Amino acid sequence: MGGAKAILATVTNAEAMESVVGGLGPNGTLMVIGAVPKLTVNPMDLLGKRAAVKGWYSGTGRDSEDTLIFSRMNGIASMNEIYPFEQAQEAYERMMSGKARFRVVLKMDN
Repeated sequence: MGGAKAILATVTNAEAMESVVGGLGPNGTLMVIGAVPKLTVNPMDLLGKRAAVKGWYSGTGRDSEDTLIFSRMNGIASMNEIYPFEQAQEAYERMMSGKARFRVVLKMDN
């Protein structure tokens, strides 16, 4: 049985989202922000814990600012796959394939 109060699903891979639902704790919420064509959730992963799946369109500048402020106040940091700029094509292909485990980020060297 999981224990997360909230899981923020920003990925664009339905299988990745579906795989974390079991990690929700009592009254937990899976907040879906990443767009996927279809998301299948086993009701048993929700019923016994009174858990929920909710969607939220996040795309305005104010949403981003609020997210950053919340993250800083609560010590939340993103998990990233960092690629040097020279590997931009490889990073793009990994992201588009759905195989990226975390957010794909390019590092620009100065």
